[in-house]
Amino acid sequence: MATDTAAEPITGFDVLAGTIDELSRRAPAVIAAAAAELGTLLLQLHFGDDTHAVLRVRRSRLETTAGRSAEPDVEVHFDQRAMNLVFDLSCRPADEVMPASLDVRGERGDVLAAWRALRVLSQRASGIRAVQELWRRYRDRSPRLWGGHPDRPENRWPRPPAFALPRQSGWRALDYLDARSPDGATELALGTINQRPQSLWDGTIGTGWWKTSPVWDADLFETMRTCRDRVGDEIARLIPARDPKAALYDLVRSYPTRQGKGLRPTLTIAACAAFGGRPDDAVRTAAALELFHNGFLVHDDIADESTHRRGKPTLHEKYGIGLAVNAGDGLNLLAIDGILSNLDTLGLARALGLIHETLHMCRETVEGQAIELDWIRRNAVPRTDRAYYHMSTKKTGWYTCISPCRLGAVCAGETAPGRLDALNEAFRWIGIAFQIQDDVLNLVGEQELYGKEALGDLLEGKRTVMLIHLMRVASARDLVWLRRSLARKRTDKSQDEAERILLAMRRYGSIDYALDVADRLARRGITRFENDLGFLPESEGKGVLRQIANYVTTRPL
Repeated sequence: MATDTAAEPITGFDVLAGTIDELSRRAPAVIAAAAAELGTLLLQLHFGDDTHAVLRVRRSRLETTAGRSAEPDVEVHFDQRAMNLVFDLSCRPADEVMPASLDVRGERGDVLAAWRALRVLSQRASGIRAVQELWRRYRDRSPRLWGGHPDRPENRWPRPPAFALPRQSGWRALDYLDARSPDGATELALGTINQRPQSLWDGTIGTGWWKTSPVWDADLFETMRTCRDRVGDEIARLIPARDPKAALYDLVRSYPTRQGKGLRPTLTIAACAAFGGRPDDAVRTAAALELFHNGFLVHDDIADESTHRRGKPTLHEKYGIGLAVNAGDGLNLLAIDGILSNLDTLGLARALGLIHETLHMCRETVEGQAIELDWIRRNAVPRTDRAYYHMSTKKTGWYTCISPCRLGAVCAGETAPGRLDALNEAFRWIGIAFQIQDDVLNLVGEQELYGKEALGDLLEGKRTVMLIHLMRVASARDLVWLRRSLARKRTDKSQDEAERILLAMRRYGSIDYALDVADRLARRGITRFENDLGFLPESEGKGVLRQIANYVTTRPL
């Protein structure tokens, strides 16, 4: 559910939905961990401000909706004070709970699973600044519910509500709490554990009454933006300010300045840090990788006859095929120069390792491109998803996910084949899942999320998982016009024809099928990440790699 997290969080539902939205963008590993704990359970939350939320897992994402469910597996009831105690982790809820504050219904195992999911959200989310800002705005609306100095009357807890006893509410835990007298007849003492209650994160340092192993949950959104901007500055230095400016170097700058998400730069820099290197040592290589990527895009757009890239006309549409091909060649030449220039700063061994990895990446990419273009040339659609996995790994998987990680590790000084190969399987599956989601976004997503014109893949005849599935399950009658459409050149196809194929994909369930496949492959990659990279100590760099591994399952679609 989309929520405007910049708006003031007014209700309990607002703060829950806003937290999940922020974590989905900024800390996907937290969402994945909470979703794994919640599993198939349907969790109903009742807040003291009379708002209600239903929390469930869908394709490894946490989905929250306002309202009530007819048959939840677990129900949790908070009053306002209990809601705040979830976030004020310097107080023990068991000591601070008041009559009628909190109650839970459900089977014992289900209740424990729901508790673990909420614990992940509340504790690990508390290290993310954007989430803390959301909670702060929520807390500021009810200052009396929060602790301050005990000598300030406005910061003292309100009196517990009085109830006539005995009362039979139907909630056994609630009846128990009704009969329980809190410490102090008129008001609760502040600071059960600390003299002054405080939230886990105060903007500088985290504190609390328990001690746990550190969890490295970096803000992925901010990290990707920082890495993207840092690498963008390096790209600007690598592109010379010389003639012919209008016919070459202005074109060379065009695609890199149409900034994307920053996935490859972040993977490269994070992998360098995860393998014990200095992040700055990977910036030049990350910039070279982005130049390779943009060179590939220029040539891909010509081969695919694409009209737009990241919301603007493609180079060949604006300047003609000749100048565009030359600009793509120039981008690749500058990328090679960027890789070689590491010799001065990283030394011979690492520079040779980078050259070896770059050559392998380029070879895989052109082989994958050849496979896909040959399918289109022969008007062939593979029968199995596995053929798509093979092509996608070669065409985009290596230079989007696998190679950035390996190049970053080499920048840190790691050249042992066995340790570098430990990155392959995890990021192979993650890369395939990421590409499937990109293919889906081209059909159903907002254009700015994908970067190409809407339905461009259908006009180009791209062999995606959705198309492969459609051709497997479509009726004989539909297959006739589908094959006829695929045989036509892009210039002979209309938008209406692409819309008709999209409608068929929806009717036969091909898009839902592809999303299920992407989710399954991403989870396979995440499992391989944890198993294969266990030799790497926990660090901020490894934490960022983990966030990206989980980003595939939480990114907006």
